[in-house]
Amino acid sequence: MTQPDSPLRIGIAGLGTVGGGVVTILQQQAALLSARTGRTLQLVAVSARDQSKQRGLSLDGVRWETDATALATAADIDLVVELIGGAEGTARTLVMQALQHGKHVVTANKALIAAHGAELAALAEAKGLGLAFEAAVAGGIPIIKTLREGLAANRYQRITAILNGTCNYILTTMEKSGRDFDDVLAEAQAKGYAEADPSFDIDGVDTAHKLAIVAALAFQCRPNLDALHIEGIRRISKTDIHFARELGYRIKLLGITEQREDGTVEQRVHPCMIPLNAPLATVDDAYNAVQIAGDSVGRLFLEGRGAGAGPTASAVVADLIDLARGHAMPPLVAPAATLPALRPADISSLQGEYYLRLTVVDRPGVLADVAAICRDAGISVASLIQHAHAPEEPVDIVLTTHHTPESQMQQALAAMGSLPTMMAPPQMIRIEAP
Repeated sequence: MTQPDSPLRIGIAGLGTVGGGVVTILQQQAALLSARTGRTLQLVAVSARDQSKQRGLSLDGVRWETDATALATAADIDLVVELIGGAEGTARTLVMQALQHGKHVVTANKALIAAHGAELAALAEAKGLGLAFEAAVAGGIPIIKTLREGLAANRYQRITAILNGTCNYILTTMEKSGRDFDDVLAEAQAKGYAEADPSFDIDGVDTAHKLAIVAALAFQCRPNLDALHIEGIRRISKTDIHFARELGYRIKLLGITEQREDGTVEQRVHPCMIPLNAPLATVDDAYNAVQIAGDSVGRLFLEGRGAGAGPTASAVVADLIDLARGHAMPPLVAPAATLPALRPADISSLQGEYYLRLTVVDRPGVLADVAAICRDAGISVASLIQHAHAPEEPVDIVLTTHHTPESQMQQALAAMGSLPTMMAPPQMIRIEAP
């Protein structure tokens, strides 16, 4: 191990947006970082797929490794920064080999930590090393440090968060422009806000990886991706956004985790309608936000940019600073060997309020059929909207419910979907009051 006053020698794998941002901060803020840590943060080596690519970075005096895993065994590197991404392959191999060879690791890889966090944490602890991943969740928002350190005196009750900037940008733009999902998605791709294959974001997978990490930290258990309920935003239409506003809500893709009285943990990602006056309803464009409820602190709200070179690189360098100062703690709050398996709560046992939009042929008896289905499923209707429309033409009927078990709502949805007057699958969105 190096002495506290010696340089912290760093190798970076991955020179994309975030990796370039980290290099820039290390170079431009060198004096500031040294003053704050008492050590020099020295970039020794880097690795990326294409050495010839123009990145606008000065890498004079920095060694280039064509094989990223060489960083794990290099004698002149104390800490490896993994910014490759992905739960398997080179990223996982690099992190494991770096820890096995006595090197601290900083990563922004949410997929890796969500899938293998407990295994990697145990290895880091066995070696007396740091494994830090602040940048894996919510970009520049210090949510990992907040949960692991700042609010460590609290028993967490519920965490509700906007964790994907792409989805938030799409939903915000749909609302402001009155355009539908496919149109706004295409524009987001053209502007570089969404990937050519956007499924990881818009299907809720990115948010799910992040929520699995948050739940593990908050409720002191091993991350469990398989226990998550995941829905994305593909089915959200401008019609839903219009009705949401009429009802006093905005639609956001939320990650929600909560520990129930029986010890089971909810982990769910899905679109939600939230009241216009709720703090999360004010979070627009590519911003992220996290709302934490703790037994001592009450409710805490953090908002900031969730992606990009500056915010995410800032989080990476914050972890470098901690490790340069010698601040290393169990990566998942408690020693990995003591962490129990997460006990998942079944989504069917959820209880809440719901929005339903039914596109039907406007003819006598339709409302009676819908009312009968609600009655048989034990669902109490809170409000109903049906705007004037020509007879025998498709029309939207919008219902909101009082507090209802999810299982009964799913029963009603199946019955409504089989009505001969139904022109499209019923649309259901959960209503949350975060």
